[in-house]
Amino acid sequence: QVQLVESGGGLVQAGGSLRLSCAASGTIFSILNMAWYRQAPGKQRALVAGITSGGSTNITDSVKGRFTISRDNAKNTVYLQMNSLKPEDTAVYLCNAKMRVIRFSSRAYDFWGQGTQVTVSS
Repeated sequence: QVQLVESGGGLVQAGGSLRLSCAASGTIFSILNMAWYRQAPGKQRALVAGITSGGSTNITDSVKGRFTISRDNAKNTVYLQMNSLKPEDTAVYLCNAKMRVIRFSSRAYDFWGQGTQVTVSS
């Protein structure tokens, strides 16, 4: 069974840092793009940062200069380093990955983690 498991969330004071991890497991033939989204109460899910299999990244403007996305392809893991956290960064953070999971098929499927809560106090 293919799954994404996030870790690293928690409660932190404004100005602090957290590092989120998301590991993919199961029978996986390749992982294409990986990304972090977040969803605050009453708001829509929004892309925070994405990274291709080759390492190209895109970061949403509101976190540029504070958040960094990276991945370890050998470990099927994506990371989100969050620095200078602000109360408005409070949300559930969800990992997303497009993965090929069927042998001999080029079709990629979207997978989501269960989410990890990040709470930033002022």
